[in-house]
Amino acid sequence: MNHKMGSDKPDILVIGAGAIGSFYGAILKRAGCAVSVVLRSGYDVVKAAGFRFTSPLGDLSWTPDQVYQPGDTPVQIPDYVLLCVKVLPGEDRAELVRPWLGEDTGLVLIENGLDIERELADAFPGNPLVSCLAFIAVSRTGPGTVKHQAYGQLVMGNFPMGFDQHCEQLATLFREGGIDINGTDAVVGERWRKCVWNTPFNPLSVLANGADTLTMLDAPGGEALLRLLMEEVIAVAEADGYPMPADIIEKNMSGTRAMGAYKNSMALDYLNDRPIELDAILGNVVTIADRLKVPVPHLRTVLVTLRIRQG
Repeated sequence: MNHKMGSDKPDILVIGAGAIGSFYGAILKRAGCAVSVVLRSGYDVVKAAGFRFTSPLGDLSWTPDQVYQPGDTPVQIPDYVLLCVKVLPGEDRAELVRPWLGEDTGLVLIENGLDIERELADAFPGNPLVSCLAFIAVSRTGPGTVKHQAYGQLVMGNFPMGFDQHCEQLATLFREGGIDINGTDAVVGERWRKCVWNTPFNPLSVLANGADTLTMLDAPGGEALLRLLMEEVIAVAEADGYPMPADIIEKNMSGTRAMGAYKNSMALDYLNDRPIELDAILGNVVTIADRLKVPVPHLRTVLVTLRIRQG
């Protein structure tokens, strides 16, 4: 491991330092790690001034140790690569990661969606793979500027299962930096649990022209439709071997109302003319439903309508 002189903390590289990547980079920086970033947009601003945050956790603003662009050569090979890019069709995440990985580098995914680890596990079978789900309200408000609204907890485990020493080390660092970690040895089940919220709320917000959560819930029939979509996700999860808790819909509804009017990541991508993570969050659920012969008429309607809309 290539620790900086005098430091026993691992060296971290964040690929895709948008809202999510820069937030978790900030947390690891607070924990005393050297943290570098690979950026596509905002490179000049971040290189000059670092990241500027507003957050209920206090001042999370930070300056990366190195700021790279894709195609640069790493000054040193990191101990861990945090991959925080959107999961989009035509985005070869393995090729994005390859130049920055050493043979012992741990790969940490902090990304949305279902069945998103497999292509990386296949590409780098010898590297430890840690899969994380972020429960957070955070958005990029401009180049190098980020607004953290609430939460920040990570659910973490190895893919496809387990919780090894890499998870232990990372969990300790994230806790030192000030966030909650829930360890799991069944991370795929946790991804299904998160889909119960994401799969209905994210795509529906796009059909509703970027609506916030309360607008969707309070529209006539809005909450009933969201519940139907959740029931379909739960049925697929169960068929896939991951039964959900009986109260999950009620907890999701009350938690969403308590959060206030929140524009989710897909709504923000849509409003800013960025591509949306349609397959990772919805398409893959419908694909698995078809394979397991679970009817999902409402999810399919939302998916096909969005595909038509995207052209």
